[in-house]
Amino acid sequence: MDTAELHELLTPESLALLDDLDPDSLGDAVAAVSRLRAVGHSPARVAAVLSQARLRRRARAKFGPFADRMLFTEAGLEQSTRLAVASLHAGRFAAAGLDRVADLGCGIGADALALAGLDLAVLAVERDEPTAALAAYNLAPFPRARVECADATAVDLSEVDAAWLDPARRSAGRRLDDPGDWEPSLDFCFELGRRIPVGIKLGPGVDRGLLPEGFEAQWISADREVVELVLWSGALARPGVGRAALVLGPHGAAELVAEADSADAEPGEQGEWLYEPDGAVIRARLIGDLARQLDGRMLDETIAWITADTAIDTPFAQRFRVVDELPVDEKKLKRALRERGIGTLEIKKRGVDVDPAQLRKRLALSGAASATLVLTRRAGKRVALLAERA
Repeated sequence: MDTAELHELLTPESLALLDDLDPDSLGDAVAAVSRLRAVGHSPARVAAVLSQARLRRRARAKFGPFADRMLFTEAGLEQSTRLAVASLHAGRFAAAGLDRVADLGCGIGADALALAGLDLAVLAVERDEPTAALAAYNLAPFPRARVECADATAVDLSEVDAAWLDPARRSAGRRLDDPGDWEPSLDFCFELGRRIPVGIKLGPGVDRGLLPEGFEAQWISADREVVELVLWSGALARPGVGRAALVLGPHGAAELVAEADSADAEPGEQGEWLYEPDGAVIRARLIGDLARQLDGRMLDETIAWITADTAIDTPFAQRFRVVDELPVDEKKLKRALRERGIGTLEIKKRGVDVDPAQLRKRLALSGAASATLVLTRRAGKRVALLAERA
């Protein structure tokens, strides 16, 4: 967002128009522009307001009804923490008794919003002026929150108890591979975390060799998607917890924790049940601990499938019942599926080189039945297992 668009958006007339619009009723873009122009709104106002209305509609997936009073940038919305996740982070600061928190690199203010919602004093720092202005708008309802447009590495932190950092890993639309180029740099984040309690939000696939000693590493998934890794230090890190997998879904929140990476479970004979660990469990390398909870074993020592003889409900994995083993050969597989009248096929692949979408197209299935096909390796050999979701 450039300065001209920001100034237009923040006028009373534009904000009033934005609040009057129903994002779900915009319909065709050309028609929406024509309708607003016909009642006297300038091209600049129409462009700014319609852009925000569309962003608000998209933002509902992350912010729920709060999205309808917030302002966004494209990048800010894409990079912001889901409100449900941000609220859990904020709760950790509150539980630790850390009342004054700096959000360094606050973006549009999603994490600061969750902190302020718990009545914590928040210093939200953002280097980009238009983004800082939007953060100030989003945080305006909270009297203990203030926004400062500044470099996160240069701001005075003498009056805060802790900090939250979400280093920017893109610049001018380009991904920054070197952590030294992130804003703020990873070294700065780690050094700050050794001086005061911090939470550092990173991408879930960050190189594990970069993880510092003495920090708690918590991978988080929401609705089966691994959304982030958070490193916690000082009073925000839990004693005896070095690795954690937090899983959010219809069940609520569930967490698997350990002091360090868990030892692998031994591979063994295939049982009636297959469990696919949640991505957060895989990233945290707690598959072995989960397998032991399920009284299970690994289907293959190099593949993240757990097999067991009993059915156990767990939020940390999806469960499948194996109903048959089919030929790996594609022609024979196609014939076997057609004989069973399977027209709807979910394909789960792990440890094999296959494109599920292309394979499904080649199989050209028809029929009323549905099933799951697990393509993987068992004891080093490729297998095709027909299964049904529990």
